[in-house]
Amino acid sequence: MMNRQRSRELFAEAQRYLPGGVNSPVRAFKAVGGEPLFIRRGQGSRIYDEDGNEFVDYVCSWGPLILGHSHPQVMAALKRALEHGTSFGAPTQLETTLAQMICTAMPSLEMVRFVSSGTEATMSALRLARAFTARDKVVKFAGGYHGHSDGLLARAGSGMTTLGIPDCPGVPTSYASNTLVAPYNDVEAVARLFQDFGAEIAAVIVEPVAANMGVVPPRPGFLESLRDLTQRSGALLIFDEVITGFRVAYGGAQAHYGVTPDLTCLGKVIGGGLPIGAYGGRRDIMEQVAPLGPVYQAGTLSGNPLAMTAGIETLKVLSQPGVYSALDAKSSLLQEAMTAAAAQAGLSVSIPRVGSMLTVFFTRGLVLDYESARRADTELYSRFFQQMLMQGIYWPPSQFEAAFVSMAHSDEDIASTGAAAGKAFASLASGPR
Repeated sequence: MMNRQRSRELFAEAQRYLPGGVNSPVRAFKAVGGEPLFIRRGQGSRIYDEDGNEFVDYVCSWGPLILGHSHPQVMAALKRALEHGTSFGAPTQLETTLAQMICTAMPSLEMVRFVSSGTEATMSALRLARAFTARDKVVKFAGGYHGHSDGLLARAGSGMTTLGIPDCPGVPTSYASNTLVAPYNDVEAVARLFQDFGAEIAAVIVEPVAANMGVVPPRPGFLESLRDLTQRSGALLIFDEVITGFRVAYGGAQAHYGVTPDLTCLGKVIGGGLPIGAYGGRRDIMEQVAPLGPVYQAGTLSGNPLAMTAGIETLKVLSQPGVYSALDAKSSLLQEAMTAAAAQAGLSVSIPRVGSMLTVFFTRGLVLDYESARRADTELYSRFFQQMLMQGIYWPPSQFEAAFVSMAHSDEDIASTGAAAGKAFASLASGPR
């Protein structure tokens, strides 16, 4: 049996001072049972807990560590940056450098504003969209999570799905009344909303690849239809690429699918493992942001030099030829190995993948939206998670989160993960159902 004594002691102590003992709900292992591991360090594709246990990590800090833990180029640059200070609350050249790299990679972004989290990015983008269009209503999709700002917690995914909280107490009804919700991948439902409320809709915000109800790819034509509906009505199309940006392609999901949004929200990868967020888009829209325009948004740590440094170095590596094809090949091998292992065990699973992000759903048939994702067997998933953990594989502790492959994952890591999944599936097939 794996020793977890030190993690248990630390969790007991944490619960005295932190709600639930954690600073983000999914970390508490509520969805999979047991108690969370307390991590001491990470290196390459692996993390090590306070008890000295070693795990191949497919959480990768929930996506940003696309190069793996403690990448030498990123770490060396951060050490140099630390010698100059940690924060100034004043402009630095680093901000312009990273902004230029992002705008070059994503031509739909003519200007960008850095913030410190994905929640700040989406919240600010929606405020800007409402100001630009002089409209109040926003369309989102059931199971889509765009941060924890008040207006976006209607039918949200991610931790809300994990914990089974349908809506969040403390959010005024008046806020939710301006949020219209449609099923993901359902163009007809969105069209009906525009028929009923078109003149009031400021924006449609969407994860171009849903990743907070598990990975759910867009159906062919879905994103294109959203682009058409918003253009015809005068609303803005906002791509929440906090997860997919620089993860599924160097130019994000918008490059992968060839659909151009008006505004884009970013995070995760562009900070190389440090806290960051950003929103950007067309120049005429972004020029409405203070100090150029009347839409106020500010942040003392926005454009923090350490986050800028880590982001710059990460994008330097990602811009090199062959990076994304190598990531896709690794991820495809993992998907194929796990699919074959489940079939051999006689288990019904769906393993959708886009680029280097994927999810194992214990369900029959395809997962196309929030409702089909919720039909997955979460009890079976929790047993799968525990089986993988006991074999040294750190898989996401929630059915409704994405697993991430990094450049640091070796062929041996992929093979051993496939073998571990085979043993886990076989155990599940022979156990109680």
